[in-house]
Amino acid sequence: MSIYVSGSIAYDRIMNFPGKFADHILPEKIHILNVCFLIDRLEEKRGGTAGNIAYSLALLGEKPHILCCVGKDFDRYAEELDKLGLPQDGIRKLDDQFTAGAYITTDQSDNQITGFNPAAMRFACEYPFPALDAKADIAIVSPGNVDDMVGLPRMFRERGVRYIFDPGQQIPALSGDQLYEAICGAHMLVTNDYELEMIMKATGRTKAELLERTGWIITTMSEHGSRIDNGSPVLVPAVKADQVLDPTGAGDAYRAGLIKGLVDGKDVTEAARMGATCASFCVEHYGTQEHAFTPEQFAARHKAAFGV
Repeated sequence: MSIYVSGSIAYDRIMNFPGKFADHILPEKIHILNVCFLIDRLEEKRGGTAGNIAYSLALLGEKPHILCCVGKDFDRYAEELDKLGLPQDGIRKLDDQFTAGAYITTDQSDNQITGFNPAAMRFACEYPFPALDAKADIAIVSPGNVDDMVGLPRMFRERGVRYIFDPGQQIPALSGDQLYEAICGAHMLVTNDYELEMIMKATGRTKAELLERTGWIITTMSEHGSRIDNGSPVLVPAVKADQVLDPTGAGDAYRAGLIKGLVDGKDVTEAARMGATCASFCVEHYGTQEHAFTPEQFAARHKAAFGV
């Protein structure tokens, strides 16, 4: 049994501005904006949708194949994947590109200015899938290279592999027809509530119409938990964290727990509960790959939340 995680690997460069953007932007001069913010802290964190999902799956005892492109600065990220025992056969390295990077500056009012350089993410992974097992394998297609997001669902569908479609931040980069084709035949469509509205608008389909083309729709709703649609809706509450420091990456951790539940043979509701438990650990730390837990800690929190 193999897990394939398609998406992005990126470095998140997180910077703090010890002031307020609004104090340095003149509304009447916005048409000739020219500003420089002197930051007082810079942190580099590992990120990217595929990297985040794979990280939490590793904590849960799985060794997924990451499918994406990276650049010449990937080595220090690769070292951390090695520590987790994660295979790198699906990671295509391009020596003339940089790894994708997000540059995030936050002011004292929690306003953010972000620049994202896709860099190597502009290129498809081109993984050959030498040992695909349609009966046992599972895949997730998360936000990443557009060609992968279009081509991999088609390939998984043709070869009978269960796949989760999770278009997320790349919804605007895909046409309505591309989104609809990827959803058709998917085992699940997983989004947050805002993204689901964007998909329905782009495709011109209602949720009921989308459900006719995919097995399940799971919608995450931040602190309000998640909703499973397939017939009668099921609500899964969020799991209480010891503290909430940073919600970034919680959705990716949720997807990791969901996948772990599915590969362990759990039903969808129980798998979604495992997703909620996994997400609760992520929000306790700054960064998307800073959390950790033992199997015992995970089981204890899951039992406290759901009684099983």
